[in-house]
Amino acid sequence: MANAILAAVLSFLIPGLGQAYAGDVKKGVIFFIIAVVLAIISFFTGFLLSIISLIFAIYAAYDAYKMVA
Repeated sequence: MANAILAAVLSFLIPGLGQAYAGDVKKGVIFFIIAVVLAIISFFTGFLLSIISLIFAIYAAYDAYKMVA
């Protein structure tokens, strides 16, 4: 049985990890790939995409929490 708060924290730290912990590995891999692409693009473009990456991490944490709760 997965813990919802742990899934949210894992997914905030590494987007996709909470989804994999909750049992949906395919969704976790997709979230992880999106996070890596956003991180690479934000490294080269600047501050605005960094904010979008943070928003995505928060959404991933919320999604992981809702998957378990």
